[in-house]
Amino acid sequence: MNIRTAAGVLALCAALPAGALQQDAAMAEQAPAGTAAQVQPEASRQVLVMLRLPPQHFHPDAAYAGRYPNDGGRAARRRAGQQLARAHGLELVDDWPMPVIGIDCYVMQHKGSDPLGPVLAALARDPRVVWAQPMNTYNTLDGGDPLFAAQPAARYWRLDELHKSGTGRGVRVAVIDSGIDGAHPDLAGQVQLRENFVTASPDAAEAHGTAIAGIIAARAGNGVGIAGIAPDARLLALRACWPDGVATRCNSFTLGKAINSAIMNGAKIINLSLSGPGDRLLQSLLDVAAVRGMVVVGAADPQRADGGFPASHPGVIAVAAASDSAPAKALLAPGSGIPTTAPGARWGFVSGPSYAAAHVAGLAALAAQLDPSIDSGQLRRKILTMQVKRPLSNTAVQAPSLAQAGNIDACATVAHITGACACSCTPITAMKVSSP
Repeated sequence: MNIRTAAGVLALCAALPAGALQQDAAMAEQAPAGTAAQVQPEASRQVLVMLRLPPQHFHPDAAYAGRYPNDGGRAARRRAGQQLARAHGLELVDDWPMPVIGIDCYVMQHKGSDPLGPVLAALARDPRVVWAQPMNTYNTLDGGDPLFAAQPAARYWRLDELHKSGTGRGVRVAVIDSGIDGAHPDLAGQVQLRENFVTASPDAAEAHGTAIAGIIAARAGNGVGIAGIAPDARLLALRACWPDGVATRCNSFTLGKAINSAIMNGAKIINLSLSGPGDRLLQSLLDVAAVRGMVVVGAADPQRADGGFPASHPGVIAVAAASDSAPAKALLAPGSGIPTTAPGARWGFVSGPSYAAAHVAGLAALAAQLDPSIDSGQLRRKILTMQVKRPLSNTAVQAPSLAQAGNIDACATVAHITGACACSCTPITAMKVSSP
């Protein structure tokens, strides 16, 4: 049963087995033994060092994105990294090629207690180094409000009608997040590629990534649970984050590997439901994604004036939860009391900018099916052109809706792309906005 109204959610509660529905607190990530919460070294004492990747060592195939090939030059490149580390009093921890920006990325550990500033300055002066930077840490953007009665986006975005125009069929959406439960009944068959950039284990079913995946691409019409915004999209499950107590964390290195993989594996959409400081490595990779016409969606942190990074990147569509105080550039999408998938054939309710961003990633997949050439800037302009005040284009939805559903008229946006009515052609209250 697809969730369509709040009453539908109540029916779902009654139909699911006992314990199958979880609330926000119950969906908090808990780190099992052996996950990155234990094995990730202390990031505050790590640096990332970029060396040029010799072109002859780049194998332009998809396998290179998810695994480090044991080619003849790898050992030599790693020895070069070890020599560089020793020269600067560092220990080589890990390395990974990022051919989309032509560099080898090395993680090095500073064992002393001295500040990292002088170490980074010395590395910057070394002619072998393209650049060096701190290892930054990122957090997903979950909300902490108590669960309130569910108000699914399907009510405001009219998914039943919207899906007559498109379902995201065949569009590759990279979910760069914690692990996705691909065996969940609402996600079975939706994951086309799975890569783990955190640990050596092949699979991980974790709460945040599974929730994001469900909002974007949960199966429609399968008789259980919810329907994703783009139920026929294909997910690239790129695990770059890990549970750490009640939080979900990522770092520059794991995110860099995942974005590199998304680009090399032909993702059209990248969802980044996380936020942190600006980062040169990640910015360089997102620059490439923008040049290649990919649509990148990022969650905007309401505590930061610019939304935090990557939402602040010019090639990223920043999205905030409709109920939050949002950065000026952010679109507003449903982000409170959202029903979605949870590990172990469960469903739950979630809140926060992370989940608002997932709605827009799903809408982007619909748009990309209808217009494969659309990029982040074009999609954002189309959404803004049809941005709503009150009421939404669905005249049955009245004044409180903006605080609950946001300012995106999904039907009007799709109609703007196709030139034809996407939903019932009711009058659209639109606010014309000049291009950002």
